[in-house]
Amino acid sequence: MSENIFPFTLQLRLDWSEMDLFGHINNVSYFKYIQASRVHYWEQSGISKLFEEKKIGPILASVKCDFAKPLHFPGNCQIKARIEFIGNSSFGIHHKIFNEQNELCAEAHDVIVMYDFNTNTKVAFPDELKNKVEQLQGKF
Repeated sequence: MSENIFPFTLQLRLDWSEMDLFGHINNVSYFKYIQASRVHYWEQSGISKLFEEKKIGPILASVKCDFAKPLHFPGNCQIKARIEFIGNSSFGIHHKIFNEQNELCAEAHDVIVMYDFNTNTKVAFPDELKNKVEQLQGKF
């Protein structure tokens, strides 16, 4: 899989209310941006549709964010996302957050577990979703 392929991009406006005492976007807001990127990936890749149809969907197990550069209001940010790995029942999403100058401001890594909400158990990552991800990004 090419690590340079980030098939989904989300543009977000930075809000004045997200600033902290020091005049830059508060670190908590980065996690909101990562969540927006994660949900965008789920919607675009078919993971959300699987939940609607079969009540099988993702549960966030962990998220880690490394901050590289502050974001400032007013402005926008761009978040790029790709599936980083697919395990048996878990998968990872890698996010990169860029400012308007296309400078990397943060990188985040999610670990997500596929879950059957009918039986309250984790389940294998569906082959049809894996095939779609491989079409978007290449083989794992």
